[in-house]
Amino acid sequence: MKRILTIILCAALITGLFPAGANAASLWPDNISIQAEGGIVIDADTGTVLFGKNIHTAYYPASITKILTALIVIERCSLDEMVTFSHNAVYNVEEDSKSAGLDEGDVLTVRDCLYALLLQSANEAANALAEHVAGSVEAFAELMNARAASLGCQNSHFSNPSGLNDPNHYTSAYDMALIGQAALKNDTFMEIDSTLYYDLPVTKRNREGLRIYPGHKMIKKNMPEYYSGALGGKTGYTSLAGNTLVTFARRDGMTLVAVVLNGHASHYIDTKTMLNFGFKNFLTVSAADFDTDFTSVENDMTIGGLSPTGLSGLELDPNMKMTVPKDADFSSVTSQLAYDLTDSDPAGSIARVLYYWNDRKIGYSYLTVKAMSPDQVMLPAAVVSLAESGSQEQTPESADGTELSSSQDSETAGAEGRLVPLTAVSQTENSSEPGTADNAGDSSDGSFADTVLKIMSSVPVTVWLILAGCFVAGAGIAAGILFRRRRQKMEDEARMARRQRRLERLQEAGISTEQFEFMVQQKRSVAAKKNSRRKELP
Repeated sequence: MKRILTIILCAALITGLFPAGANAASLWPDNISIQAEGGIVIDADTGTVLFGKNIHTAYYPASITKILTALIVIERCSLDEMVTFSHNAVYNVEEDSKSAGLDEGDVLTVRDCLYALLLQSANEAANALAEHVAGSVEAFAELMNARAASLGCQNSHFSNPSGLNDPNHYTSAYDMALIGQAALKNDTFMEIDSTLYYDLPVTKRNREGLRIYPGHKMIKKNMPEYYSGALGGKTGYTSLAGNTLVTFARRDGMTLVAVVLNGHASHYIDTKTMLNFGFKNFLTVSAADFDTDFTSVENDMTIGGLSPTGLSGLELDPNMKMTVPKDADFSSVTSQLAYDLTDSDPAGSIARVLYYWNDRKIGYSYLTVKAMSPDQVMLPAAVVSLAESGSQEQTPESADGTELSSSQDSETAGAEGRLVPLTAVSQTENSSEPGTADNAGDSSDGSFADTVLKIMSSVPVTVWLILAGCFVAGAGIAAGILFRRRRQKMEDEARMARRQRRLERLQEAGISTEQFEFMVQQKRSVAAKKNSRRKELP
Protein backbone atom coordinates (compact mmCIF):
# COMPACT_ATOMS: atom_id res chain seq x y z
CA MET A 1 0.00 0.00 0.00
CA LYS A 2 2.81 2.40 0.91
CA ARG A 3 4.53 1.62 -2.39
CA ILE A 4 1.36 2.48 -4.34
CA LEU A 5 0.99 5.79 -2.49
CA THR A 6 4.64 6.61 -3.21
CA ILE A 7 4.13 6.01 -6.95
CA ILE A 8 1.01 8.18 -6.97
CA LEU A 9 2.80 11.03 -5.17
CA CYS A 10 5.77 10.85 -7.54
CA ALA A 11 3.46 10.97 -10.54
CA ALA A 12 1.67 14.01 -9.11
CA LEU A 13 4.98 15.79 -8.51
CA ILE A 14 6.23 15.03 -12.03
CA THR A 15 2.97 16.29 -13.51
CA GLY A 16 3.23 19.52 -11.54
CA LEU A 17 6.91 20.10 -12.30
CA PHE A 18 6.65 19.31 -16.00
CA PRO A 19 3.38 20.66 -17.44
CA ALA A 20 1.99 19.61 -20.78
CA GLY A 21 3.92 20.60 -23.87
CA ALA A 22 1.17 22.93 -25.10
CA ASN A 23 1.39 24.98 -21.91
CA ALA A 24 5.20 25.07 -22.04
CA ALA A 25 5.06 26.29 -25.63
CA SER A 26 2.90 29.19 -24.50
CA LEU A 27 5.58 30.63 -22.22
CA TRP A 28 7.33 33.84 -23.25
CA PRO A 29 11.13 33.31 -23.57
CA ASP A 30 13.09 34.90 -20.71
CA ASN A 31 16.48 33.17 -20.68
CA ILE A 32 18.50 36.41 -20.54
CA SER A 33 20.23 38.73 -18.08
CA ILE A 34 22.20 41.97 -18.40
CA GLN A 35 24.56 43.87 -16.12
CA ALA A 36 23.16 47.38 -16.66
CA GLU A 37 20.65 48.79 -14.20
CA GLY A 38 18.07 49.34 -16.91
CA GLY A 39 17.60 47.83 -20.33
CA ILE A 40 15.06 46.86 -22.95
CA VAL A 41 14.74 45.41 -26.44
CA ILE A 42 11.58 45.89 -28.50
CA ASP A 43 10.36 44.93 -31.95
CA ALA A 44 10.39 48.23 -33.84
CA ASP A 45 7.56 47.17 -36.14
CA THR A 46 5.09 46.24 -33.39
CA GLY A 47 6.40 47.90 -30.23
CA THR A 48 6.36 44.52 -28.48
CA VAL A 49 8.67 44.34 -25.45
CA LEU A 50 10.79 41.22 -25.93
CA PHE A 51 12.84 41.70 -22.76
CA GLY A 52 13.11 44.40 -20.16
CA LYS A 53 14.82 45.19 -16.88
CA ASN A 54 13.55 48.09 -14.79
CA ILE A 55 11.98 49.47 -17.96
CA HIS A 56 9.90 52.14 -16.20
CA THR A 57 12.58 53.31 -13.75
CA ALA A 58 13.98 56.79 -14.38
CA TYR A 59 17.70 57.19 -15.14
CA TYR A 60 19.89 59.94 -16.55
CA PRO A 61 20.13 59.47 -20.32
CA ALA A 62 23.26 61.50 -21.19
CA SER A 63 23.77 62.04 -24.95
CA ILE A 64 21.19 59.54 -26.17
CA THR A 65 18.94 62.56 -25.52
CA LYS A 66 20.17 63.85 -28.88
CA ILE A 67 17.98 61.29 -30.68
CA LEU A 68 14.89 63.21 -29.57
CA THR A 69 16.59 66.53 -30.33
CA ALA A 70 17.41 65.45 -33.88
CA LEU A 71 13.92 64.06 -34.47
CA ILE A 72 12.26 67.34 -33.49
CA VAL A 73 14.65 69.40 -35.62
CA ILE A 74 14.06 67.19 -38.68
CA GLU A 75 10.30 67.43 -38.22
CA ARG A 76 10.36 71.23 -37.96
CA CYS A 77 13.15 72.43 -40.23
CA SER A 78 14.45 72.28 -43.77
CA LEU A 79 17.94 70.77 -43.92
CA ASP A 80 19.18 73.75 -45.94
CA GLU A 81 18.23 76.38 -43.35
CA MET A 82 21.22 78.26 -41.92
CA VAL A 83 22.05 78.11 -38.23
CA THR A 84 24.14 80.80 -36.52
CA PHE A 85 26.04 79.76 -33.38
CA SER A 86 25.49 82.16 -30.48
CA HIS A 87 27.78 82.71 -27.51
CA ASN A 88 25.34 80.84 -25.28
CA ALA A 89 25.18 77.89 -27.68
CA VAL A 90 28.95 77.47 -27.74
CA TYR A 91 29.88 78.18 -24.12
CA ASN A 92 26.87 77.00 -22.14
CA VAL A 93 28.23 73.45 -21.98
CA GLU A 94 30.19 71.46 -19.46
CA GLU A 95 33.96 71.68 -19.63
CA ASP A 96 35.62 68.93 -21.69
CA SER A 97 32.27 67.75 -23.01
CA LYS A 98 31.94 66.52 -26.61
CA SER A 99 32.38 69.23 -29.24
CA ALA A 100 32.85 69.67 -33.00
CA GLY A 101 35.13 72.66 -32.54
CA LEU A 102 32.49 75.20 -33.50
CA ASP A 103 32.70 78.80 -32.31
CA GLU A 104 30.50 81.83 -31.78
CA GLY A 105 29.51 83.34 -35.11
CA ASP A 106 29.95 80.16 -37.17
CA VAL A 107 27.13 79.54 -39.65
CA LEU A 108 26.23 76.01 -40.75
CA THR A 109 23.25 74.39 -42.38
CA VAL A 110 20.78 72.39 -40.32
CA ARG A 111 22.12 69.34 -42.16
CA ASP A 112 25.70 70.03 -41.02
CA CYS A 113 24.53 70.59 -37.45
CA LEU A 114 22.60 67.31 -37.40
CA TYR A 115 25.65 65.35 -38.53
CA ALA A 116 27.71 67.07 -35.84
CA LEU A 117 24.96 66.29 -33.31
CA LEU A 118 24.51 62.58 -34.06
CA LEU A 119 27.97 61.50 -35.21
CA GLN A 120 30.24 63.73 -33.13
CA SER A 121 27.70 64.21 -30.29
CA ALA A 122 28.55 67.93 -30.35
CA ASN A 123 26.85 69.73 -27.47
CA GLU A 124 27.23 73.19 -29.04
CA ALA A 125 25.38 71.87 -32.11
CA ALA A 126 22.54 70.72 -29.83
CA ASN A 127 22.25 74.18 -28.27
CA ALA A 128 22.44 75.98 -31.63
CA LEU A 129 19.74 73.80 -33.16
CA ALA A 130 17.51 74.29 -30.11
CA GLU A 131 17.83 78.07 -30.37
CA HIS A 132 17.22 77.96 -34.12
CA VAL A 133 14.00 75.95 -33.72
CA ALA A 134 12.48 77.42 -30.55
CA GLY A 135 14.41 80.62 -29.78
CA SER A 136 15.99 79.28 -26.61
CA VAL A 137 17.15 76.06 -24.98
CA GLU A 138 14.36 76.33 -22.40
CA ALA A 139 11.65 76.72 -25.04
CA PHE A 140 13.08 73.77 -26.97
CA ALA A 141 12.93 71.64 -23.82
CA GLU A 142 9.19 72.25 -23.75
CA LEU A 143 8.96 70.92 -27.30
CA MET A 144 10.95 67.86 -26.23
CA ASN A 145 8.58 67.05 -23.39
CA ALA A 146 5.53 67.55 -25.60
CA ARG A 147 6.95 65.30 -28.34
CA ALA A 148 7.90 62.63 -25.80
CA ALA A 149 4.38 62.68 -24.37
CA SER A 150 2.92 62.30 -27.87
CA LEU A 151 4.96 59.12 -28.28
CA GLY A 152 3.55 57.67 -25.05
CA CYS A 153 6.48 58.44 -22.73
CA GLN A 154 5.39 58.58 -19.09
CA ASN A 155 8.59 58.48 -17.03
CA SER A 156 10.66 61.16 -18.73
CA HIS A 157 11.45 64.84 -18.37
CA PHE A 158 13.92 66.73 -20.54
CA SER A 159 15.58 70.01 -19.58
CA ASN A 160 18.14 70.47 -22.36
CA PRO A 161 18.82 69.23 -25.91
CA SER A 162 22.20 67.67 -25.19
CA GLY A 163 21.69 65.38 -22.17
CA LEU A 164 24.26 67.05 -19.92
CA ASN A 165 23.80 66.49 -16.20
CA ASP A 166 20.62 68.00 -14.76
CA PRO A 167 18.52 66.58 -11.89
CA ASN A 168 15.36 67.32 -13.89
CA HIS A 169 16.61 65.56 -17.02
CA TYR A 170 15.77 61.86 -16.99
CA THR A 171 14.08 59.05 -18.90
CA SER A 172 13.30 55.34 -18.70
CA ALA A 173 14.35 52.43 -20.89
CA TYR A 174 10.81 52.00 -22.19
CA ASP A 175 10.38 55.71 -22.99
CA MET A 176 13.74 55.80 -24.73
CA ALA A 177 12.74 52.76 -26.80
CA LEU A 178 9.60 54.62 -27.93
CA ILE A 179 11.71 57.62 -28.93
CA GLY A 180 14.14 55.35 -30.77
CA GLN A 181 11.27 53.60 -32.52
CA ALA A 182 9.96 56.93 -33.83
CA ALA A 183 13.41 58.04 -34.96
CA LEU A 184 13.97 54.73 -36.74
CA LYS A 185 10.87 55.38 -38.87
CA ASN A 186 12.24 58.75 -40.00
CA ASP A 187 14.24 58.27 -43.22
CA THR A 188 16.21 61.50 -42.84
CA PHE A 189 17.23 60.62 -39.31
CA MET A 190 18.40 57.14 -40.31
CA GLU A 191 20.31 58.46 -43.31
CA ILE A 192 22.30 60.75 -41.02
CA ASP A 193 22.57 58.35 -38.10
CA SER A 194 23.92 55.44 -40.15
CA THR A 195 26.62 57.50 -41.94
CA LEU A 196 30.18 56.27 -41.36
CA TYR A 197 31.81 59.69 -41.86
CA TYR A 198 30.92 63.28 -42.79
CA ASP A 199 32.92 66.35 -43.73
CA LEU A 200 31.95 69.53 -41.91
CA PRO A 201 32.64 72.82 -43.75
CA VAL A 202 35.35 75.32 -42.94
CA THR A 203 34.79 77.21 -39.67
CA LYS A 204 36.78 79.62 -37.49
CA ARG A 205 38.60 76.87 -35.65
CA ASN A 206 38.66 74.33 -38.47
CA ARG A 207 40.32 76.14 -41.37
CA GLU A 208 40.31 73.02 -43.54
CA GLY A 209 37.00 71.66 -42.39
CA LEU A 210 36.60 68.63 -40.15
CA ARG A 211 35.88 64.98 -40.94
CA ILE A 212 33.75 63.39 -38.20
CA TYR A 213 32.91 59.75 -37.47
CA PRO A 214 30.08 58.08 -35.50
CA GLY A 215 30.73 57.19 -31.89
CA HIS A 216 28.64 54.00 -32.04
CA LYS A 217 31.14 51.15 -32.43
CA MET A 218 28.63 48.46 -33.39
CA ILE A 219 28.24 49.89 -36.92
CA LYS A 220 32.00 49.99 -37.60
CA LYS A 221 33.29 46.81 -39.25
CA ASN A 222 36.85 47.47 -38.07
CA MET A 223 35.84 47.51 -34.42
CA PRO A 224 35.61 44.42 -32.16
CA GLU A 225 32.14 45.61 -31.03
CA TYR A 226 30.81 45.44 -34.61
CA TYR A 227 27.43 43.74 -34.87
CA SER A 228 26.12 42.35 -38.14
CA GLY A 229 22.82 44.04 -38.92
CA ALA A 230 23.42 47.11 -36.77
CA LEU A 231 21.90 50.18 -38.45
CA GLY A 232 22.86 52.98 -36.08
CA GLY A 233 21.96 54.45 -32.73
CA LYS A 234 23.53 56.80 -30.20
CA THR A 235 26.05 56.57 -27.39
CA GLY A 236 26.06 58.53 -24.15
CA TYR A 237 28.10 59.02 -21.00
CA THR A 238 28.23 61.35 -18.03
CA SER A 239 29.47 60.84 -14.51
CA LEU A 240 25.89 60.58 -13.25
CA ALA A 241 24.35 58.64 -16.13
CA GLY A 242 27.13 56.10 -16.60
CA ASN A 243 27.23 54.46 -20.02
CA THR A 244 24.02 54.71 -22.03
CA LEU A 245 23.38 53.27 -25.49
CA VAL A 246 20.59 53.07 -28.05
CA THR A 247 21.03 50.62 -30.95
CA PHE A 248 18.98 49.82 -34.05
CA ALA A 249 19.53 46.47 -35.78
CA ARG A 250 17.80 44.45 -38.51
CA ARG A 251 18.05 40.77 -39.42
CA ASP A 252 15.83 38.44 -41.44
CA GLY A 253 13.03 40.99 -41.76
CA MET A 254 12.98 41.81 -38.04
CA THR A 255 14.04 45.24 -36.71
CA LEU A 256 14.92 45.75 -33.05
CA VAL A 257 15.57 48.71 -30.78
CA ALA A 258 17.82 48.06 -27.77
CA VAL A 259 18.38 50.53 -24.92
CA VAL A 260 20.91 50.39 -22.08
CA LEU A 261 20.72 52.83 -19.15
CA ASN A 262 23.21 53.21 -16.30
CA GLY A 263 25.54 50.65 -17.83
CA HIS A 264 28.74 49.55 -16.12
CA ALA A 265 31.22 49.65 -19.02
CA SER A 266 29.37 46.59 -20.35
CA HIS A 267 26.84 48.50 -22.44
CA TYR A 268 27.98 46.94 -25.71
CA ILE A 269 27.93 43.43 -24.23
CA ASP A 270 24.46 44.01 -22.78
CA THR A 271 23.23 45.36 -26.11
CA LYS A 272 24.56 42.33 -28.03
CA THR A 273 22.97 40.04 -25.46
CA MET A 274 19.55 41.65 -25.91
CA LEU A 275 19.77 41.78 -29.70
CA ASN A 276 20.87 38.14 -29.94
CA PHE A 277 18.03 37.16 -27.61
CA GLY A 278 15.50 38.96 -29.77
CA PHE A 279 16.67 37.61 -33.12
CA LYS A 280 17.05 34.06 -31.78
CA ASN A 281 13.71 33.69 -30.05
CA PHE A 282 11.16 35.79 -31.98
CA LEU A 283 9.59 36.38 -35.36
CA THR A 284 7.83 39.38 -36.87
CA VAL A 285 4.89 38.13 -38.91
CA SER A 286 2.14 39.77 -40.89
CA ALA A 287 -1.06 39.99 -38.88
CA ALA A 288 -3.05 39.60 -42.10
CA ASP A 289 -1.32 36.28 -42.87
CA PHE A 290 -2.02 34.97 -39.39
CA ASP A 291 -5.54 36.22 -38.73
CA THR A 292 -6.96 35.11 -42.08
CA ASP A 293 -10.46 34.47 -40.75
CA PHE A 294 -10.86 37.68 -38.73
CA THR A 295 -11.66 35.43 -35.76
CA SER A 296 -11.91 38.45 -33.51
CA VAL A 297 -14.78 39.76 -35.60
CA GLU A 298 -16.77 36.54 -35.63
CA ASN A 299 -17.88 36.97 -32.05
CA ASP A 300 -18.49 40.71 -32.17
CA MET A 301 -21.83 41.57 -33.79
CA THR A 302 -21.04 45.21 -34.37
CA ILE A 303 -20.63 45.79 -38.09
CA GLY A 304 -24.04 46.21 -39.61
CA GLY A 305 -25.57 44.33 -36.68
CA LEU A 306 -24.30 40.98 -37.97
CA SER A 307 -21.35 38.69 -37.37
CA PRO A 308 -19.38 39.20 -40.60
CA THR A 309 -17.01 36.20 -40.72
CA GLY A 310 -14.17 37.37 -42.95
CA LEU A 311 -16.01 40.05 -44.90
CA SER A 312 -15.13 39.97 -48.58
CA GLY A 313 -15.05 43.75 -48.77
CA LEU A 314 -12.91 44.12 -45.66
CA GLU A 315 -9.30 43.20 -45.07
CA LEU A 316 -6.59 43.44 -42.47
CA ASP A 317 -3.94 46.02 -43.25
CA PRO A 318 -1.15 43.96 -44.91
CA ASN A 319 1.53 46.29 -43.54
CA MET A 320 0.69 45.69 -39.88
CA LYS A 321 2.60 43.03 -37.97
CA MET A 322 2.73 41.05 -34.73
CA THR A 323 5.62 39.53 -32.78
CA VAL A 324 5.53 35.90 -31.67
CA PRO A 325 8.03 33.42 -30.20
CA LYS A 326 9.60 31.19 -32.85
CA ASP A 327 8.22 28.04 -31.22
CA ALA A 328 4.81 29.72 -30.89
CA ASP A 329 1.68 27.81 -30.03
CA PHE A 330 -0.64 30.15 -31.91
CA SER A 331 -3.56 29.14 -29.75
CA SER A 332 -2.01 31.46 -27.16
CA VAL A 333 -2.65 34.47 -29.41
CA THR A 334 -5.90 36.26 -28.67
CA SER A 335 -7.40 39.33 -30.28
CA GLN A 336 -9.67 42.15 -29.28
CA LEU A 337 -11.52 44.72 -31.36
CA ALA A 338 -11.23 48.42 -30.54
CA TYR A 339 -13.43 51.01 -32.21
CA ASP A 340 -12.01 54.20 -30.69
CA LEU A 341 -10.45 55.29 -33.97
CA THR A 342 -9.06 58.78 -34.53
CA ASP A 343 -8.24 60.93 -37.54
CA SER A 344 -4.65 59.65 -37.41
CA ASP A 345 -5.79 56.09 -38.13
CA PRO A 346 -5.77 54.89 -41.77
CA ALA A 347 -8.62 56.04 -43.98
CA GLY A 348 -11.28 53.40 -44.45
CA SER A 349 -10.53 51.72 -41.11
CA ILE A 350 -13.52 50.13 -39.41
CA ALA A 351 -11.76 48.86 -36.28
CA ARG A 352 -8.38 48.24 -34.72
CA VAL A 353 -7.59 44.59 -33.99
CA LEU A 354 -5.32 44.22 -30.93
CA TYR A 355 -3.31 41.01 -30.55
CA TYR A 356 -2.15 39.59 -27.22
CA TRP A 357 0.04 36.75 -25.97
CA ASN A 358 -1.58 36.14 -22.61
CA ASP A 359 -1.50 39.69 -21.15
CA ARG A 360 1.36 40.90 -23.36
CA LYS A 361 0.49 43.10 -26.33
CA ILE A 362 2.26 41.70 -29.40
CA GLY A 363 0.91 43.93 -32.17
CA TYR A 364 -2.16 45.32 -33.83
CA SER A 365 -3.73 45.79 -37.22
CA TYR A 366 -6.57 47.68 -38.85
CA LEU A 367 -9.71 46.22 -40.34
CA THR A 368 -10.14 48.36 -43.42
CA VAL A 369 -12.50 48.70 -46.36
CA LYS A 370 -10.93 47.65 -49.65
CA ALA A 371 -10.58 50.44 -52.16
CA MET A 372 -13.21 49.66 -54.81
CA SER A 373 -14.36 51.84 -57.69
CA PRO A 374 -18.07 51.90 -58.60
CA ASP A 375 -17.50 49.80 -61.72
CA GLN A 376 -15.77 47.13 -59.60
CA VAL A 377 -18.77 46.67 -57.32
CA MET A 378 -21.44 44.84 -59.31
CA LEU A 379 -24.52 45.15 -57.19
CA PRO A 380 -27.18 42.48 -57.75
CA ALA A 381 -30.73 43.25 -58.80
CA ALA A 382 -31.88 42.83 -55.22
CA VAL A 383 -29.37 43.72 -52.51
CA VAL A 384 -29.35 42.03 -49.12
CA SER A 385 -30.88 44.21 -46.43
CA LEU A 386 -29.20 43.77 -43.06
CA ALA A 387 -31.45 42.99 -40.11
CA GLU A 388 -31.36 45.26 -37.14
CA SER A 389 -29.04 44.28 -34.30
CA GLY A 390 -30.53 41.67 -31.99
CA SER A 391 -33.45 40.87 -34.29
CA GLN A 392 -34.31 37.27 -35.02
CA GLU A 393 -33.96 35.44 -38.34
CA GLN A 394 -36.47 36.78 -40.84
CA THR A 395 -38.34 35.01 -43.59
CA PRO A 396 -37.49 36.07 -47.18
CA GLU A 397 -40.27 36.98 -49.56
CA SER A 398 -40.62 36.65 -53.25
CA ALA A 399 -41.22 39.60 -55.56
CA ASP A 400 -44.98 39.32 -55.17
CA GLY A 401 -44.74 39.44 -51.39
CA THR A 402 -45.40 35.74 -50.66
CA GLU A 403 -43.18 34.06 -48.12
CA LEU A 404 -40.45 31.68 -49.32
CA SER A 405 -38.97 28.78 -47.47
CA SER A 406 -35.17 28.57 -47.17
CA SER A 407 -35.04 25.98 -49.96
CA GLN A 408 -37.22 28.11 -52.22
CA ASP A 409 -35.03 31.11 -51.42
CA SER A 410 -31.82 29.43 -52.52
CA GLU A 411 -33.45 27.93 -55.59
CA THR A 412 -34.82 31.29 -56.68
CA ALA A 413 -31.48 32.99 -56.10
CA GLY A 414 -29.62 30.36 -58.09
CA ALA A 415 -32.11 30.32 -60.95
CA GLU A 416 -32.21 34.06 -61.39
CA GLY A 417 -28.52 34.63 -60.65
CA ARG A 418 -29.22 37.26 -58.05
CA LEU A 419 -29.58 37.64 -54.30
CA VAL A 420 -33.05 37.63 -52.83
CA PRO A 421 -33.57 40.44 -50.34
CA LEU A 422 -34.43 39.72 -46.74
CA THR A 423 -37.56 41.55 -45.64
CA ALA A 424 -39.02 41.98 -42.23
CA VAL A 425 -41.95 39.80 -41.44
CA SER A 426 -44.56 41.70 -39.54
CA GLN A 427 -45.49 40.29 -36.22
CA THR A 428 -48.68 38.24 -36.19
CA GLU A 429 -51.47 40.04 -34.44
CA ASN A 430 -53.45 37.86 -32.12
CA SER A 431 -57.05 38.92 -32.60
CA SER A 432 -60.07 37.05 -31.31
CA GLU A 433 -63.43 36.84 -32.97
CA PRO A 434 -66.08 38.81 -31.17
CA GLY A 435 -68.34 36.76 -29.13
CA THR A 436 -65.85 34.02 -28.31
CA ALA A 437 -65.12 32.88 -24.80
CA ASP A 438 -61.99 35.00 -24.67
CA ASN A 439 -64.02 38.14 -25.25
CA ALA A 440 -67.08 37.27 -23.31
CA GLY A 441 -67.50 39.02 -20.01
CA ASP A 442 -67.85 36.92 -16.87
CA SER A 443 -70.85 37.78 -14.76
CA SER A 444 -70.47 37.36 -11.02
CA ASP A 445 -73.32 37.19 -8.59
CA GLY A 446 -73.68 36.18 -4.97
CA SER A 447 -74.37 32.51 -5.63
CA PHE A 448 -71.25 32.26 -7.72
CA ALA A 449 -69.17 33.78 -4.89
CA ASP A 450 -70.60 31.30 -2.39
CA THR A 451 -69.71 28.43 -4.66
CA VAL A 452 -66.12 29.67 -4.97
CA LEU A 453 -65.76 29.97 -1.18
CA LYS A 454 -67.04 26.43 -0.69
CA ILE A 455 -64.55 25.09 -3.22
CA MET A 456 -61.67 26.96 -1.57
CA SER A 457 -62.55 25.71 1.91
CA SER A 458 -62.65 22.12 0.71
CA VAL A 459 -59.06 22.25 -0.68
CA PRO A 460 -56.45 20.81 1.76
CA VAL A 461 -53.79 23.12 3.26
CA THR A 462 -51.04 21.10 1.59
CA VAL A 463 -52.40 21.97 -1.83
CA TRP A 464 -52.42 25.67 -0.96
CA LEU A 465 -48.80 25.42 0.17
CA ILE A 466 -47.88 23.80 -3.13
CA LEU A 467 -49.73 26.48 -5.04
CA ALA A 468 -47.97 29.18 -3.00
CA GLY A 469 -44.63 27.61 -3.83
CA CYS A 470 -45.52 27.53 -7.48
CA PHE A 471 -46.55 31.17 -7.29
CA VAL A 472 -43.22 32.16 -5.71
CA ALA A 473 -41.32 30.14 -8.32
CA GLY A 474 -43.35 31.70 -11.08
CA ALA A 475 -42.67 35.16 -9.73
CA GLY A 476 -38.95 34.37 -9.69
CA ILE A 477 -39.08 33.13 -13.26
CA ALA A 478 -41.01 36.20 -14.32
CA ALA A 479 -38.45 38.44 -12.61
CA GLY A 480 -35.65 36.57 -14.39
CA ILE A 481 -37.40 37.00 -17.72
CA LEU A 482 -37.86 40.72 -17.11
CA PHE A 483 -34.19 41.04 -16.13
CA ARG A 484 -33.04 39.21 -19.24
CA ARG A 485 -35.32 41.33 -21.42
CA ARG A 486 -33.93 44.50 -19.87
CA ARG A 487 -30.37 43.34 -20.33
CA GLN A 488 -31.13 42.29 -23.89
CA LYS A 489 -32.63 45.72 -24.55
CA MET A 490 -29.49 47.41 -23.23
CA GLU A 491 -27.29 45.16 -25.35
CA ASP A 492 -29.45 45.86 -28.40
CA GLU A 493 -29.16 49.60 -27.81
CA ALA A 494 -25.38 49.29 -27.45
CA ARG A 495 -25.18 47.25 -30.64
CA MET A 496 -27.25 49.82 -32.48
CA ALA A 497 -24.96 52.60 -31.28
CA ARG A 498 -21.88 50.68 -32.42
CA ARG A 499 -23.60 49.90 -35.72
CA GLN A 500 -24.28 53.58 -36.27
CA ARG A 501 -20.61 54.38 -35.65
CA ARG A 502 -19.58 51.66 -38.12
CA LEU A 503 -21.94 53.03 -40.75
CA GLU A 504 -20.48 56.50 -40.25
CA ARG A 505 -17.00 55.07 -40.80
CA LEU A 506 -18.20 53.39 -43.98
CA GLN A 507 -19.61 56.67 -45.25
CA GLU A 508 -16.30 58.38 -44.54
CA ALA A 509 -14.58 55.63 -46.54
CA GLY A 510 -16.88 56.25 -49.50
CA ILE A 511 -18.65 52.89 -49.25
CA SER A 512 -22.44 52.87 -49.32
CA THR A 513 -24.53 50.68 -47.05
CA GLU A 514 -25.76 48.65 -50.03
CA GLN A 515 -22.22 47.97 -51.20
CA PHE A 516 -21.19 46.96 -47.71
CA GLU A 517 -24.15 44.62 -47.34
CA PHE A 518 -23.37 43.02 -50.66
CA MET A 519 -19.79 42.42 -49.54
CA VAL A 520 -21.12 40.70 -46.41
CA GLN A 521 -23.15 38.25 -48.48
CA GLN A 522 -20.25 37.55 -50.84
CA LYS A 523 -17.84 36.72 -48.05
CA ARG A 524 -20.30 34.46 -46.29
CA SER A 525 -20.38 32.31 -49.38
CA VAL A 526 -16.57 32.23 -49.54
CA ALA A 527 -16.29 31.40 -45.84
CA ALA A 528 -18.78 28.53 -46.20
CA LYS A 529 -16.75 27.00 -49.04
CA LYS A 530 -13.57 27.42 -47.04
CA ASN A 531 -15.01 25.67 -43.99
CA SER A 532 -16.29 22.80 -46.11
CA ARG A 533 -12.81 22.29 -47.57
CA ARG A 534 -11.33 22.20 -44.08
CA LYS A 535 -13.75 19.48 -43.02
CA GLU A 536 -12.70 17.36 -46.00
CA LEU A 537 -9.04 17.41 -44.95
CA PRO A 538 -7.88 14.21 -43.16
